[in-house]
Amino acid sequence: MFLFLLFLLQVPRSQHGSVTQRVGTTDIAISYNRPVARGRELFGTLVHWGRIWHPGADSVTTVSFSKAVTIDGHTLAAGRYSLWIVPDAPPKPWTVIFNRGLGGWHTSYPGESQDALRVSVATETGPHLETLTYYFPVVDADSAVLRLQWGTMVVPMKIKASPISSRNIDPPASRPDLRSPRVKISRSRARVMPT
Repeated sequence: MFLFLLFLLQVPRSQHGSVTQRVGTTDIAISYNRPVARGRELFGTLVHWGRIWHPGADSVTTVSFSKAVTIDGHTLAAGRYSLWIVPDAPPKPWTVIFNRGLGGWHTSYPGESQDALRVSVATETGPHLETLTYYFPVVDADSAVLRLQWGTMVVPMKIKASPISSRNIDPPASRPDLRSPRVKISRSRARVMPT
């Protein structure tokens, strides 16, 4: 029994999760710990209206973008950010905060001075999800929707990446010439003809 209790103390109840997605030529990665509702009333009770909330558990949730993107029409530079939200009672929109402060605990908001972007997002409702989840239900060549969902509350964020063009494709370090050389065959010998 003692070993079982020791095991329970070592395994966090909010398990780690991550999701990655490429949108165009931009890589997006989210790293977070996943709290579970466990029958609790979530929004308005556990998560208070009008107060900064960290959408995750334990260590801070981070989101990274390999290139600049727009979030709901607002530009955000490439980089890694901690994610914070100010929830509000429906039908009021929520404020999603991308903050430069990293490595903190989920209750220690780094402060407005480190905010890279704040966007206002209209929430939606969906089927109940017991465990907090980030996912991409819609992905296109240059855009995607990132959703945060917990319980029946859904926070959708529209992400637009730079469209794919010859200007924003990273060239390979060395590009071998994949064309096969033309071969001219004669009775005496075969020789390679330059193209």
